[in-house]
Amino acid sequence: MLSPRIRRLKLDHDQMVQKFAGWPLIHITGTAGMPPEVYRFVYNIKGLFVSPTGDIQERAQHYLEVNLSLGYPRRAPQCRMLTPVFHPNFDDSTVCIGDFWAASEGLDDLVIRIGRMIAYQEYNTKSPLNGLAAKWAEQHAQLFPVDTRDIAPPSEKAAANPETAKETTESLPASDALAVTTSASLPVSNPQPAEPAENVATSIPADPWAERISIE
Repeated sequence: MLSPRIRRLKLDHDQMVQKFAGWPLIHITGTAGMPPEVYRFVYNIKGLFVSPTGDIQERAQHYLEVNLSLGYPRRAPQCRMLTPVFHPNFDDSTVCIGDFWAASEGLDDLVIRIGRMIAYQEYNTKSPLNGLAAKWAEQHAQLFPVDTRDIAPPSEKAAANPETAKETTESLPASDALAVTTSASLPVSNPQPAEPAENVATSIPADPWAERISIE
């Protein structure tokens, strides 16, 4: 008989494969374990990062790693971004999910919520991991959300209506990338240049970290 944890891992995997199949904004790019205990995701949504010059700019693609520890689901998944994100609730090694994680929450829902955070549809400046980003966000709230699209795949009801589904998955109109220059340069940790939005593939992109997945 499968243990409760293994059953939960299998359920999470089945739900995510079904939910994100064909969805252009979120892809599973790699897994480790059987059933998977480590995931890599790519988000094709707009977020912010700090450029080498200290400017806050748009980024069109983001990679996330999720590690399901032995304490999962009682303990929250360990989530970290593999590409830089300038956000109050992200730092170089962690995504802050402790305020809203519950064992009853599906992993697919958590992945969608992190996407909303990247897009600045959700953020918490009261207990930030990045105090500088929290202060900046409070001063520039009029710029948010950076990406206004619905990060979650359309529901079965919306999928049954082609016009609704088209509106849900339609990309934002082309516009100049957001570039907000701060009054002083910001500290940068391993910055990476932003990819132009027009270069973001609609199919599953190659994961540059795919061969590095390991369970410690």
